Amino acid sequence: MCLLNKITTSDLNSEDFNPFYKSYIDNNGDNTLLESLSKGLSDIDDLFLKLTESNLQDAYAPLKWTIAEVLIHLADTERIFQYRSLCFSRGESTALPGFDENAYVPNSNATHRSLASIKEELIDLRKSTLSLFKSFSPHQIKAKGLASGSEMAVAAIGFIISGHLTHHFNIIETRYLKK
Repeated sequence: MCLLNKITTSDLNSEDFNPFYKSYIDNNGDNTLLESLSKGLSDIDDLFLKLTESNLQDAYAPLKWTIAEVLIHLADTERIFQYRSLCFSRGESTALPGFDENAYVPNSNATHRSLASIKEELIDLRKSTLSLFKSFSPHQIKAKGLASGSEMAVAAIGFIISGHLTHHFNIIETRYLKK
C-alpha cells in the first residue's frame, strides 16, 4: 500500500507548519495525502470545463488578479513547495527563502497564455507532485526543513499544496464565475 494512503492531516502537529498554512491544510478534510493530491487532478478538469478563453482575463475587482494570473500563481506555488519538499526529504539543512507572489504575477506571462496551455501545465505539474510524494520513504515524509523562516514537514507541504489549489479554485468559483 502506498505510504500516502495512510497519512491524513490528523497525523500532523502544530510544529509541522506555520499557522499561516492551517486554512490550506484544513481544506483537505479527512482525506489522505494521496486522495488530496489526486483530487486536484479531477478538480482541475472540473474547473476548466467552466472556463473560456475570454474569461481568463477577468478580475473580480480592480487591482485583483485575473483568472489566468491566479492559475499561474497556483503553478508557481506548487513548483516552489514541490522544491521545498524535495530539499527537506533529502536532508537539506540550508534555510530556503520565501517568495513574494505579488512580484511573480506581473512576470508570469499569464495574460499571453491559452486556456489549454495553462490546463496542461497544471495537470503535468500535479502529476509530477504526485510522483515525487509517492517516492518518499516514511523517514522522508516526516523530514523537516526551514522555509520562509518557519519549520515545515514534508507531509504538511503536500497538504498545503493540495489545500492551496482548493482555496484558489473556491475563490474562482465564488468571486469570478458567480458575478
